[in-house]
Amino acid sequence: MSDIFISYARSTAPEAQRIAEALRGLGYGVWRDDELPAHRSYADVIEERLSTAQAVVVLWSAEAVRSEWVRSEANRAREDKKLVQISLDGSRPPMPFDQIQCADLAGWTGESGAAGWRKVAHSVSALVRPGGYGGAAEPARKRRALSVCVLPFANMSGDAEQEYFSDGISEDIITDLSKVSALQVVSRNSAFQFKGRHVDVRQVARQLDVSHVLEGSVRKAANRVRITAQLIEGAADSHVWAERYDRDLTDIFAVQDEIAQAIVAALKLKLLPAEKNAITRRGTESAEAYDTYLMARQLWLGGPGPQGAETIIRLCQRAIEIDPEYAEAWSLMARTQSGLHHRYGRPETGLAAAERARSLDPGLAEPHAVMAHHLGVIGRREEANAAIELALSLNPDSYEAHATAGGMRFREGRYADAADHYAKACALMDQMASPAAMLMSCYAGLGDPAARRRAAQMTLERAEKALALDPNHGSALTNGANALAALGEAARAREWISRALLVEPDNRAMRYNLACTLSLDLNDVNAAIGLLTPYFHTATIGEVAHAEVDPDLEPLRGDGRFQALIADAKRRLAGAQSADAVTPGSSAPSD
Repeated sequence: MSDIFISYARSTAPEAQRIAEALRGLGYGVWRDDELPAHRSYADVIEERLSTAQAVVVLWSAEAVRSEWVRSEANRAREDKKLVQISLDGSRPPMPFDQIQCADLAGWTGESGAAGWRKVAHSVSALVRPGGYGGAAEPARKRRALSVCVLPFANMSGDAEQEYFSDGISEDIITDLSKVSALQVVSRNSAFQFKGRHVDVRQVARQLDVSHVLEGSVRKAANRVRITAQLIEGAADSHVWAERYDRDLTDIFAVQDEIAQAIVAALKLKLLPAEKNAITRRGTESAEAYDTYLMARQLWLGGPGPQGAETIIRLCQRAIEIDPEYAEAWSLMARTQSGLHHRYGRPETGLAAAERARSLDPGLAEPHAVMAHHLGVIGRREEANAAIELALSLNPDSYEAHATAGGMRFREGRYADAADHYAKACALMDQMASPAAMLMSCYAGLGDPAARRRAAQMTLERAEKALALDPNHGSALTNGANALAALGEAARAREWISRALLVEPDNRAMRYNLACTLSLDLNDVNAAIGLLTPYFHTATIGEVAHAEVDPDLEPLRGDGRFQALIADAKRRLAGAQSADAVTPGSSAPSD
């Protein structure tokens, strides 16, 4: 592992490289994200490197100050007391980082005697033990005093179809513990990398740099549930607390509350009244509605095709029949209806369900993201920005909010900001290939072929996992074709394109994305124009704006046919009776 992790915005890559080389010249091991391995998940590697580094050097710039990704890494370093800050262009670190010393390296060209550089070297030497990870000395990491990884609870029901329930319990416990301010909790994605694997708890604790690990099992049969849980101190592999719960299914919420509060007690933490209320708050009091919602959520996590999406909507509708005030079920239905509307022209937009979810629970981020997307595609940019900023403030770790924000920033031509949001979305939801595919487009716009190739590797890995579950998954075939073409595998890319068009010929977003692949990487302008012609006949203001800045379509810019498609779409939109009218089947292709 490396001694130092460097966090920076994409536009300052040359400065990051210069600083990395200077630190290596001082004998330190340095890592930044240009060294991501092709065979591993982007999010997993970032988490691992950030956790194990002895110092995190954050390079602030005007772009980095706006970057959610850089802020997140800086916040983690601040919490771990290993943050070193540098200003590259005079930008002041944002709050709360402005309370910490920041070295000024504006215009620095590598002089070792510069005052700013001496400050950096001094700060790094105070954090990094001599010998670092390359020597025999034990690294001087400052493990967070109390931190926990909740491993996925094992499904002991003897029925693989019950996996959704054990996963749902695990995710809810992660969410509950995350509400305790005195406890650091590993993200779902980092914890779920161990799903289905026999693990050594001490190794997990070392890898994720946590003090404790929670593991358990769930057995669900008829109306009964048995949950076992044990909290283990990672370094010593010793049990701190263990319990078994045999209850009626209707008591499932009480069991989750008891587990969370037992862990808090075992770790001798003080639970604030607001935190206790947050833990015990559930979206529904109905175990049946909850069970139905978990089934729908598990399907959604798989990135379903149209048939799977229809099943999700039916499950959500059933959950809402049981409990009409179940805001999470309304929200999931809104997201799924919106996806079907935008990709396949289904009449239900999801707006009504999103509005219902917002009225029941204004604190949910996802319904606001649905509203932001719709406002964006019909050209109401200010309202869309207000909605997405609210969504991000309500839940900075919302996958939907970051994926939507990425699309909005992309349509504005702000590729670096879009990349930050899509990278965060990738880290939050490792099953989804679409944000990884959009990262490819962002890096194309930024002129960073190495980063684009890494994003392509990630996209292909995720697409292949989705296709292993459903060989006829049109979106997975599309994202995989995009990645294969970017990686130089033209023959396989064309094969996947043909399959995608056969299984989902009516998926508008898919046709647009395939046209991008044909344009940029396969140099087939005629085929790209053929796919785009019907697409632009129903394109919205947001979609036209997206196409006008999309670097994947750059080879088409000088083609008269493409120029005519854009011009015709603009004339049609200008003549529309209402700017609020959403054409059936309209979407931003990135969703």
